[in-house]
Amino acid sequence: MRIEAQNAFTGAGLRRIKAVLLLFGRMMASSPGSERGSTPAPVTRLAEPLRRFHKEAWHTPHGRLIREVIFGLNDGVISTIGFLAGVTATIGDLHTIALGGLAAAFAGALAMAIGAYVASKSQRRFFEAEIAREAWEIENMPDHEREEIREIYGQLGFSPDEIDLIVRRVTSNPELWLRFMSREELGLAEETFDPPVRIAAVTGFALLSGALVTLVPYFLHPGAQPTFAVSALLAVVTLLVTGVAKTWLTKENPLAASLELAGLGVLACVVGLVLGRLVGLAV
Repeated sequence: MRIEAQNAFTGAGLRRIKAVLLLFGRMMASSPGSERGSTPAPVTRLAEPLRRFHKEAWHTPHGRLIREVIFGLNDGVISTIGFLAGVTATIGDLHTIALGGLAAAFAGALAMAIGAYVASKSQRRFFEAEIAREAWEIENMPDHEREEIREIYGQLGFSPDEIDLIVRRVTSNPELWLRFMSREELGLAEETFDPPVRIAAVTGFALLSGALVTLVPYFLHPGAQPTFAVSALLAVVTLLVTGVAKTWLTKENPLAASLELAGLGVLACVVGLVLGRLVGLAV
């Protein structure tokens, strides 16, 4: 397989450096100079921050699901407020609007969950097939796979002696070898295999939650225009809070992230109102 040149400071490059640092850390820890009480090897001191980095929240299974949560909430809030803006500008019956919005919310959540399940399951099967093919190549083309390891670390600037040491260590254990090739050549890690059912449930529930937030005022029946104004306000507040919350994992600027989501919600309101007015004039 042809290995594309990669930057050492990309995500894949950091994983390579982490693997090598941990490898040499273990080797030096088992050497005579690593007795209890001795000064830690430099590479071990370098590896420890990387261990801590990969234990942070955004590398946990819960952190990996944040994409589905944010995507579902955004879709639920924005699609529903756009729908409400359009029908409120055309239909005056709040009961009809509320029932229509509720039906649309449940249908959208179900469709989103099914789509997420099918997509995730298909992706997982594809990845498993790729890993199975890599296992076959390791068993039947070991020399070629060793050369691929050499090419990976050669592109990162390691010396031939260092590369020989890494190749011997990686290929000494078939399970380690396969895991290494899956990560470094295919770019597949454990987080790739989140259960499809979990992803579907999280995405669908998040969308439904976002939609229901904007529908609540319509079940209270205070009046058509005030009702939509309250729904729009709830939508904007929800998007602002969601934008701030996601920065806990993404480390973005909270103000920029929240304003971006709120701006999308306002845009959906405007588009819905304009379309509703146009439809009302047409009929």
